Amino acid sequence: MTSEQPKNTCDDHSFQQLFKKHASSLFRFLYYKSGNQSLSEDLVQESFLRLWKACQNVAFAKAKAFLFKVGTNLFYDHVKHEKVVTRYELNPISKEKPRTPEELLREEEFRQQLEQAIASLPEGQRTVFLLSRIEDKTYKEMAEMLGISVKAVEKRMHKALTTIRAFIKENLEK
Repeated sequence: MTSEQPKNTCDDHSFQQLFKKHASSLFRFLYYKSGNQSLSEDLVQESFLRLWKACQNVAFAKAKAFLFKVGTNLFYDHVKHEKVVTRYELNPISKEKPRTPEELLREEEFRQQLEQAIASLPEGQRTVFLLSRIEDKTYKEMAEMLGISVKAVEKRMHKALTTIRAFIKENLEK
């Protein structure tokens, strides 16, 4: 960097400098977190858009930290949204015969236990489990997305399923 850094990121040249310097590393960071190229590209774009909107308040020297913090927060917002979507996908409105309150209560308790079990998984296991069960990805597709071997995906899935079964069994005994 030159000794004459701009005060903020509001001029085009400074902003382009920041984009060229940090866009690819921010993309890689978000891709490793999400395993989704399209999502990562969108999050990078949104991060830079927010930097542009807040350019008066962000010093040039602090722009990288700002971008990575915004990108991380956007990723976590996306994960929260996906949890809501998953919750409603797991509980479709049934057009079958009306169920008894007891059946509804048992179903709701099981759904809550399943959500807790999934939430308690380490991030790698949870990611593999959700990609498999929600996104219908194959082990090979997941391995490519996550940058790991198919054997590592298999191991993570096995551990996730074992943990979920044990969690639910333990809670059923209570």
